[in-house]
Formats: sequence, C-alpha cells, structure tokens
Amino acid sequence: MRQPEQRAEGAGPFTTRLTWHLPGGDTAVWESRLARRRGIIAVRSPGAPTSRHTSADEDALRRLRRLNATAATAFIIGGALFATGAGVAQFGSGDATTCASIYFAGGLFFNTGGYVSLLQVINAPRHVPGGQGRLVTYGWRWWSYEPTRVDWLSTFVLFVGTLVFAVDLLDSFLQGLSVQQINRLIWTPDVIGCVLFLISGHLAFVEVCHGRPCIRRRSLGWWIVAVNQLGSVLFMVSALAAFTRPATGSLINADIANWATVLGASCFSLGGLLQLYERP
Repeated sequence: MRQPEQRAEGAGPFTTRLTWHLPGGDTAVWESRLARRRGIIAVRSPGAPTSRHTSADEDALRRLRRLNATAATAFIIGGALFATGAGVAQFGSGDATTCASIYFAGGLFFNTGGYVSLLQVINAPRHVPGGQGRLVTYGWRWWSYEPTRVDWLSTFVLFVGTLVFAVDLLDSFLQGLSVQQINRLIWTPDVIGCVLFLISGHLAFVEVCHGRPCIRRRSLGWWIVAVNQLGSVLFMVSALAAFTRPATGSLINADIANWATVLGASCFSLGGLLQLYERP
C-alpha cells in the first residue's frame, strides 16, 4: 500500500510538525507539543475554515492531566520557595542556614517538576505512521532514551539541570569554606545548572516554533516557554552576580543576585501556573 506524502518541519534531526493527507481527503497536522501536552492532532476537511481535533483515548488524557498538574504544581511551589529564600537573604531576616534550607526545599520541588516533565514526554500519546490521523498510548514507563526527540532532549536537560542545582544547594550547607571552595563547590554547579536551563529553554523554543524564530502571542505553549526562558536568563544573571571575588571575599553584587533570583523564580512559578491551563 502506498504511504501518504508527508511534509515534515523542525530543525536538524528534530521533527516538530508533520502534515499529511488522510485517505478520505482530510489533512492531518501533528505538532509535538500539542500531541504530548494536550493529546490532540488537528484535522481539516477540504474547504473547511477551521480544523477539528482528534484526541487520544480517555485513559491517555487522564494520564496527561495528572502529570501536567503534578509538574505545574511542583514548579509553582519550587519557584515560590526560591523567591522566598532570596527575599530572606536580601532583607536579612534569617541566617545562612535558614536561606539554604528554603532554597533546598525549593530545589526538591524543582527536581520533582523536572522529572515529571520528562515522564510527560516518555508517556505521551504517539503519532501512528501510515496515514491515520490518530494517537496511541503505550504502557507506562519510568525511563526512555530518545535523544532524537526535541521534547525528550529539552526535558531531560531540564531535569539534569535541577539535579546539578541540587549539588549547589547541598554544598551551601557546608561551613568554613574558603573563597576558592565556595566558587568551586557552590558557584560552579549553580552556573552549570543555569546553562542547562537555558539549553532546555532553547530546545523548547525549537519545538514550539518548529526551528524558526517566532512570536506566537495566541499560543499558550509559546508563552509558557518564553516565561520559563526569561526565568532561566534571570537565574544566570543571579549566578554571575553571586561570584565571590577572591581578593575581597565578597559577592560581585549581592543585590542583583538576590533580586534576579526573586524575579527568575517568580517566572517559574508563573510558568507553572500557566501550565495548569495547558491540559487536554
């Protein structure tokens, strides 16, 4: 049987959108983010002004809703705790251990949000090749290795970034460190985690924009990615300002470090809040 012609879009090895004709003359469009977050494929009949959506089965949609709510809530709480920790540090209302404890609690929620985001990708409905405009759901998995999928790579890098942040947050409990040890054990993992967050955000833009720069004001998914990427940029600003000068033993700029963390963490909380609405 002759396979229908498909038009693929994306960047490099990543395919983020497929368009093909169904046997009955309809046109189906699979988009990576819509399929894995909302469990839908768009189908348009010849001459129709708008598309209709074909959804995955109800079990798959319930799975997507649970995972989405868990990840979104984890980022909301994690961001709020990070903002609180930075506020305590800025206004001097707690000692270093108190700040470290608040940050560490927030980091645990970021770890949870990162891993559940990866589970969303691993267990999302899959496009069925061969021309049928439908999605199928396979058995539950706790892990997969799919580096040629931009959504998998983006969420995997995000999860690794949260784990690197955990190293930084654990080391912040250590006492009596020299300036060199502070920069090596605390500052360096912080910067690495920020770089990984930025890479993850860039890959998320590739998925949403199909490999081209874009502004999609009416796309909730685009706004979530944009807000989270702004948070990642602010986290990087905070990390750079938190470098401890060897000559003086003081931060480059503690005010910038704290306020950038407050604003960046707030972005992640806002992104989590928006994510609650990006569901089937």
